Amino acid sequence: METKNKKRKRVTTFDEHLEKRYGKIGTKKRTEFEIKAKSFAIGEIIKEERRLANMTQDELAEKTGTKKSFISRIENGHSDIQLSTLFKLIELGLGRKVSLTIE
Repeated sequence: METKNKKRKRVTTFDEHLEKRYGKIGTKKRTEFEIKAKSFAIGEIIKEERRLANMTQDELAEKTGTKKSFISRIENGHSDIQLSTLFKLIELGLGRKVSLTIE
């Protein structure tokens, strides 16, 4: 049986993919992507913590003096969140603690 020499396709790393699609770290397009990705991640954390607390978006909004639509936008990564709002949602609304790390 004869084996064929197949040309191997190189696997692209995630970092290489991001660089190709959004540019090198520090470029405007890449920075905008990174900000949106962080907003999405924060929204996912808030959503998960809200679910663990068995709260609806309405309940969290009422408890923190915001609107359900605002909670929804944050959880879906469609709203830029201020640090004070993050603390209010997590600490006052969900009874959890926020810890920030700067690397």
